[in-house]
Formats: sequence, structure tokens, C-alpha cells
Amino acid sequence: MHGLLLIDKPAGMSSHDVVRQVRRICRTRKVGHAGTLDPLATGVLPIAVNDGTKILQFLFADNKSYRATLKLGETTDTLDAEGIVLSERNVPALTAEQIEQACSRFRGDIMQVPPMYSALKKNGVPLYRLAREGKEVERDARPVNISRMEIVDIDLPFVTIEVECSKGTYIRTLIDDIGEVLGCGAHMTALRRTKSGVFDIVDCVTLDELKRVEGEFSGLLSMDAALSEHPAVSVCEEAAVALRYGVPPTLAQTNSEAGFSAGQLVRLQVAGRLAAMARFAPQRTKEKRGDFELIRVFVGQ
Repeated sequence: MHGLLLIDKPAGMSSHDVVRQVRRICRTRKVGHAGTLDPLATGVLPIAVNDGTKILQFLFADNKSYRATLKLGETTDTLDAEGIVLSERNVPALTAEQIEQACSRFRGDIMQVPPMYSALKKNGVPLYRLAREGKEVERDARPVNISRMEIVDIDLPFVTIEVECSKGTYIRTLIDDIGEVLGCGAHMTALRRTKSGVFDIVDCVTLDELKRVEGEFSGLLSMDAALSEHPAVSVCEEAAVALRYGVPPTLAQTNSEAGFSAGQLVRLQVAGRLAAMARFAPQRTKEKRGDFELIRVFVGQ
């Protein structure tokens, strides 16, 4: 079994817990994940198995989609329901229009301060470790993009929203910020990732479903299929041999008419199978040979 599994992560498990489960189910140590989810969260978690781990570096999707529920009137130290309540405030009789106005302030390009309970590091130490020691350090605001945010349900003090955002966005922080704009505070009570790049929740399987499968799993994505968001470029037999020695092909050795831009990531294929990941680099200055910059070669390994 080599490739990518799309797991619907259950609540209460860390991403590493899921990796351990898949190791036991698939009877292999070579398992990794892309795009960490907190234990509270559920949803799309790409899991690479055996040779599939070789493509993990290309699977950190820029855009993700979530459905989240927030509770107004309470803030916590972790910004979610697993934390200690820090403050309790009365929730006014907010209208849908007032909640929408608060949400509208966070659509588009915004600056966001990462939470203390996160895996980001300060001087080599994860922030969550400092937070557990009762320490709070200054964090620089980072640019993120909220391309879509819609209110799907209001049942005060609970509000459910759907969010499409850039990589690195903290939904917990977004909810905390919305609560402050509304004047009563808020924390996240539920989070479900519904999409990660091209991977959709409808294509995911549960761990229980995976356990019931004997032998090869039909839902396993090949390495090539898992990277389908990048253009495919077939190379000739001569170039395929050269690839084994780390020599990139020229444009003339492919079936492409260069319908992509310089610097674009592409899949180099041999006989319809993934051979390498490369960037289109037609005017290279550091190296004269070839029209592609090889990033990872899979043939001959």
C-alpha cells in the first residue's frame, strides 16, 4: 500500500494519534500526515503511507475550508472549549445583522496574532509549552486571508460559521476576535475541516471504515493522483533515463507546449506515472541544462 489516505479525523484524537492508528491498521511504520488538526477538530486529514510519505512536502495546501461553532459570552485560555474559562459576560440580544457586521470586519486580507496554545515556536520552544508554564510572550501578527465567511446558524449564545481561508489561519483566534468586536467575548466549541486544498470531506473515510478493509484499499490515492492540482508533463524515454541520474528534461523532450508559467510546480510523468516534481525554469542561470528545476525525483529510488 503506497499513496495517500484521506481520513475523516474524529474528535478527541491528535493528528499523531491518527498516524499511530494508521500504522497499526496498515502494518507499516512509514506513515505521516499533512496539515495538523487539534484534538477538538474533526475532518479532512491527509495521511501518507509508505512511498506516499515522499510527497508530503508538496501537500501543505494553501487554502482550507472549515465549519466552526462559537459560544458567545465566555473566553478561555486556549480560545476553545478545552481551555479554562477566563471571563464570563452577558450576551446581548444580538441580531443577525449585528453578528454579520462583526464578521465582515475579518473578511479579506487581515493581520492575525497566533494564539499562545499553538505549535509555533519562540526561540525554539513551542508556544503551548510556555503557555502551560503560565508564560505569555509577544507574538508578531501575521498576514492571513479570509476569502469567505458565512453565518449558517444562530442559536444564541451559539453561532455557526463557514470559513474559507489561507494556510496558517487560526479559526480559534478569528472567533476570539469576533467575540471581542461583539463586546461579549467568545470561544470555539466545534471545528470541522471540510476541505484542504483539492481534498474534500466527501472523499474521506473514517478509521473504523479503514479497519474493515482487507488488503489494498480502493480509496487510496496514488502519489500522482494526490498531486493532481499540479500540471502533468510527460517526458520521452531518453529524458526518463536521464531523470534517474538527476538530469532535468528540456522542453523539447516533453509533450508540453509550455502552457504554464515560469516557476510553476509540475509533475513529470513517465508512462503515466509520477517520476519527479519540478519547477518550470526555461531560462535558468545557475544551471544550463534542461528547462526544469528538479525538486524531488522518484524514479530509480
